Amino acid sequence: MDKLSLKSYGWKCVLGLEVLYVICLGYGAVLSESAKQLHSALFGVLIPGFNWGIGSIVWGAVYLFVLAWIFAWYYVWMHNSSIIRK
Repeated sequence: MDKLSLKSYGWKCVLGLEVLYVICLGYGAVLSESAKQLHSALFGVLIPGFNWGIGSIVWGAVYLFVLAWIFAWYYVWMHNSSIIRK
């Protein structure tokens, strides 16, 4: 088993999370009013301060970018430190 590259894995995590974020934003835009309220509440729980404004959408992207890098750092550290060397 080879070591993971933090740079490569981190950018892949960012790409995956940002694509998912855009999909979720698009999905929230086509929901009925009652479903949109639930969707907005979930966004507010996951992204502090989210309120469907342009600044809030950018804030969400930045927030998820940082979270993706934190996750990538932790995952790569756990994986690389657990490799058994012979």
